[in-house]
Amino acid sequence: MLDIDEMGQKEIHELLHKVGYGHLGCIHEGKPYVMPMNYYLEEEDIYLFTTIGMKTHDLDANPEICLQVEEKRDPRPWRSAIVNGRASRLTEQPDIARAMHSIEERNPNLSPAIDRTWIDAQGRSEAIAIYRIHETEMSGRTTDGVSSKNP
Repeated sequence: MLDIDEMGQKEIHELLHKVGYGHLGCIHEGKPYVMPMNYYLEEEDIYLFTTIGMKTHDLDANPEICLQVEEKRDPRPWRSAIVNGRASRLTEQPDIARAMHSIEERNPNLSPAIDRTWIDAQGRSEAIAIYRIHETEMSGRTTDGVSSKNP
């Protein structure tokens, strides 16, 4: 039988920092909707980079979110974390520039999307949106057999 343990906050933050990719749950036209999402963790805040569209419309209409992140290793061990929180769109240029720098540094694979939508420090494109997730609750589970909640 596979043991499933609770992860502590330290373990959850380590997983969130390591992975950088998960599934974002929000409400679309009154129904739950889940989509793949890259994110960046900085201290206690999670940043989402996206282009303007359905996600931004939904997040602006109802900022309550759920982010699920997982790591699976062969043959069986896995770790999974859930972050419930509230998304707020960054609107101040210094905050946007700082977040963009961190996002580009952390995830260079976003470069094609950034190149198409991000102009420069003086002429920001309106085609992107960055959200800061303020977590209200985090939980995690692991089958690694080691948990930071264990003594």
